[in-house]
Amino acid sequence: KLKATSLEGVWPSGLLAAMGRNRPPPAGPAPREAPKGDDGPPPPRRGGKKKRGSYPPGGLPVDEEDDPDLGGIGSEDEGLEGLGVPLDSVVKVWCVHSTPNFSLPWQRRRQYRSSGSGFCIDAERRAILTNAHCIEWHAQVKVQRRGSDTKHLAKVVSVGWECDCAVLTVADDEFWEGIQVVQLSKKVPHLEESVVCVGFPVGGDTISVTSGVVSRVEVMTYAQTCAELLGIQIDAAINSGNSGGPAFNAAGECLGMAFQSLSSEQAENIGYVIPTVVITHFLNDLLRNNYKYTGFPTLGVETQTMENAHLREAMGMKPKQKGLLVSRVAPTAAAAKVLRAGDVLLSFDKETIANDGTMSFRKHERVAFSWQVAQKFYGEPAVLEVLRDGHLLELKIEDFHPEVPLIPVHTFGREHENPSYMIVAGLVFTTL
Repeated sequence: KLKATSLEGVWPSGLLAAMGRNRPPPAGPAPREAPKGDDGPPPPRRGGKKKRGSYPPGGLPVDEEDDPDLGGIGSEDEGLEGLGVPLDSVVKVWCVHSTPNFSLPWQRRRQYRSSGSGFCIDAERRAILTNAHCIEWHAQVKVQRRGSDTKHLAKVVSVGWECDCAVLTVADDEFWEGIQVVQLSKKVPHLEESVVCVGFPVGGDTISVTSGVVSRVEVMTYAQTCAELLGIQIDAAINSGNSGGPAFNAAGECLGMAFQSLSSEQAENIGYVIPTVVITHFLNDLLRNNYKYTGFPTLGVETQTMENAHLREAMGMKPKQKGLLVSRVAPTAAAAKVLRAGDVLLSFDKETIANDGTMSFRKHERVAFSWQVAQKFYGEPAVLEVLRDGHLLELKIEDFHPEVPLIPVHTFGREHENPSYMIVAGLVFTTL
């Protein structure tokens, strides 16, 4: 029931341009069977030697390394056409980080370098998408195209810390010459759909391609700021450096962006991808607010499940009623004007909330109801159905606004991101 927000008519055609589909790999010579028995010469080896007795119509011998049909050194397609994905849209992101020292807030820690991945989402607007953690506390960001030896200076346009997304741009015209654009898929993939992850992980300097399937789709914790958003679990290898790289489906469309994985000590072959519905919300948020990121709304309430039959009876719920018990409401949240502690939240925007706090997502699939809330934009209204003192009420949040916690999870996006401090008589006071 939860559908992806369409980009059509909002984002320019460069983002929605159709990419190449699966094409057959270039035809090569048929493999030769090894001679049987111990006698006889071994089969000829490839590697620069001329094919004896094989001449093109021009009369000159053809070198296997220079024949594009044989995938040699002179080949431009490198035999990767069969993948059906725009590999030339993927770039390597180089970043120099300068993190503050929260113990000694008047100085910064030693700079360090890291590398990640990114991909072009709009050539007209010169937009590159990558992970926020790839460029956090950045002092300098550079991007390098596949097959190029030049690193181009990049500028960070906007960052969505909750969804771990960032948009970069490059001023150099040379960087954008002939670059391919990734087409974002408009739907959440189903289980067991094939997925191809492309990026520049550790273990080498060139582009890397790994494949797998979609293992799980659910609301999960994003490690960057502990936000609860929809995520895709895959079994394709996602290692350090893969962050920010696209994950493609069988049609060559981008179904998400790689961003985190479980360590080998906890589990094996578990990586996570940011789905395109989250990326689309981030991009639409920028367009609605003049390239300023506002975030993903939350109700700002603490809830308790109602799976206990005696608890439901005590709250005056009917046998067929389902919902969540509101145990606390943040005073700065948008819901503080309409919700109270002790209310039973039955539905959000006409979508029923189950006793375990989930909503229907697709056939035989459920996700946490917080994903329905996160799909809203700040400033939009929402309708809540609650049970209060045995009475059924329909409440309306006029406009969502960001919650202001007493102790912020992070300082990103503030006017002064560095820690503030005051020194009095040799004592250093700083904020949490």
